[in-house]
Amino acid sequence: MHKFFDNHDNTIEELIYPAYAKRSMVEPVPKYHFPLKGMPPEVAAQIIRDELMLEGNPRLNLATFVTTWMEKEARELMAETYDKNLIDKDEYPKTAEIEKRCVRMIARLFHGTDAEKPIGTSTVGSSEAIMLAGLAMKWNWKKRQKQSAKPFNAPNLVMGTNVQVVWEKFCRYFEVEPRFIPVVAGSYVTNPDKVASYLDENTIGVVAILGTTYSGEFEPIEQIHEVVKDFSITKGIKIPLHIDAASGGFVAPFIHPELKWDFQLPFVESINVSGHKYGLVYPGVGWVIWRNESSLPEELIFKVSYLGGELPTFNLNFSRPGSQVIAQYYNFLRLGKEGYTQILKSMQTISLHLAEKIASLGIFEMISQGKDIPVICFELKSKEPFSVFDLSHKLREKGWQIPAYFMPPDAQNTAVIRIVIREGFSRDMADVLYNDIKKAVEELRSHTHRPHPKKSLRFIH
Repeated sequence: MHKFFDNHDNTIEELIYPAYAKRSMVEPVPKYHFPLKGMPPEVAAQIIRDELMLEGNPRLNLATFVTTWMEKEARELMAETYDKNLIDKDEYPKTAEIEKRCVRMIARLFHGTDAEKPIGTSTVGSSEAIMLAGLAMKWNWKKRQKQSAKPFNAPNLVMGTNVQVVWEKFCRYFEVEPRFIPVVAGSYVTNPDKVASYLDENTIGVVAILGTTYSGEFEPIEQIHEVVKDFSITKGIKIPLHIDAASGGFVAPFIHPELKWDFQLPFVESINVSGHKYGLVYPGVGWVIWRNESSLPEELIFKVSYLGGELPTFNLNFSRPGSQVIAQYYNFLRLGKEGYTQILKSMQTISLHLAEKIASLGIFEMISQGKDIPVICFELKSKEPFSVFDLSHKLREKGWQIPAYFMPPDAQNTAVIRIVIREGFSRDMADVLYNDIKKAVEELRSHTHRPHPKKSLRFIH
């Protein structure tokens, strides 16, 4: 890194010196100021490419759920539609129609019925979708309280401590009391028997997770639903169940069709799902679907006059490209139910294969092996001269990005490793990873290890 004094305020400015971007280019480029002059496009692109070379390989990033591979045709379609503003439905009616088709296709996938007329919208991901679903629950509760002449200043939301951090954000941003049901060591999903004790007339809803970020497990949604249903009938109030299906919504319908978790359960009012996870689209696209129009308060829908047309909208974002929605529709057409089933069963098979190999080492306790969604999670079951944090660090030397972290509160002394299998990760790659894990264990047993973190950090992947 090179520095020089800025002539304007005598501060030190950091510079980029391109190594070979253009032989005739001899002037350095400021990092944090606009350059005085522009440069040829190939030079600017090469400077950026050189810096990006230092990042990890997305295909070896087994920490993220987010899609890192799509077909050439999908990439081309996205490039052709980056300039279409999704919010401008009057100017781009076909893009708007495709979004509407996707909503209806997903609603039917989740057993929404034409009689109930499910509705929904695309989002930039499940984080936005969760905010929208949470707002709908809060406003419906508030309306119910007003009609009963009851206070509406103390809403609460019931969920497990294993929820993704966006649920905590929702509660803080929109002033809702989070009521966390603790998960415990050895059981990292919500216990249905504990749910009822957290409910009261101020509960705006209950969250159940179809594929937790911590371990990849499905929560017992049907049992949680029955508890919510019994409480609601007994108390004479309807508490809605929201399903956070960010990870599992595009998995369960295809490889667990017998599972009841969606609109088949009458108290499920809303579902979010990430198109950029197992919907197999590059980031960022998500979806939120409501059972019917009454599930989404009319007061939250804005009718905006924009560029010649009246636009009904319920989003936290406004302008964004239509390319991800186009790519989602491409996948639906290209793959169909059969294609999604084949791909997800393949990922499940690779997960189970890799989990079996890892378990054969004899030192790990397998928490999940990829049976629910293609995610493997495990902890050390015996005392070893290293931690899972050491193992994660060692694997990074081979290029693998595999996270180690502590489980949620009340299970925070349990440290685990998680491996997310996505499309583009082959069985051969799984065998290479297993061999690297095996070698890393052998090396760590014979060398001094690094100290691992002493306190739990909120896991947000």
